[in-house]
Amino acid sequence: MDAFTADDLLDCYARGVFPMADARDDEAMFLVDPERRGVIPLDGFHLSKRLARTVRAEIYEVRIDTAFDRVVQACAEARPDRPETWINGPIEQLYGELFRMNRAHSVECWADGELVGGLYGVSLQGAFFGESMFSRARDASKVALVHLAARLIVGGYHLLDTQFMTEHLAQFGTLEITRAQYHKRLGYALAVEGDFQRLTTGAGAGPAAVQVISQAS
Repeated sequence: MDAFTADDLLDCYARGVFPMADARDDEAMFLVDPERRGVIPLDGFHLSKRLARTVRAEIYEVRIDTAFDRVVQACAEARPDRPETWINGPIEQLYGELFRMNRAHSVECWADGELVGGLYGVSLQGAFFGESMFSRARDASKVALVHLAARLIVGGYHLLDTQFMTEHLAQFGTLEITRAQYHKRLGYALAVEGDFQRLTTGAGAGPAAVQVISQAS
């Protein structure tokens, strides 16, 4: 059997399925097509007043695609509340290939030159498939998610897929929808072309992100 490639993985996302592994040291992976799917409506992203203040204050430097491999590795690390991870070696390698194809991206939070939080995911047409996030400092992953949402809104995306609904994601307005509803939204998103790089970073990016989300909601 031919090896599973990054192009094969993109085809999977276009069909609404994604890969997982049972454990970090398990070389096998399998494809998942959940009956219920988590999505964050980009016109209904819930941004709390407290988190909005944090984003505006720019306590973290937000960078895009400067440490993709490190973000994936950090997301794959075991934590006290999650001793195992679904990100194994083959999956990590595939996403690295997607990054080099400009199909995967990372949003990173830095403090004093240290990577303290972030997320990564796959971009395909007008859909962004959020894969995982991590945080080593207060609100770092949340700040990254806010910047991601603003970037997707400005870039003309129509779908932010979170795969599953979690208590953590619920605070941002995540909806749990059926597989059929998800495929309908996915088809709509794949019919448009998103531009992940349209929004610039740098000083003032925090207040700009909050403004973008506020105007879209």
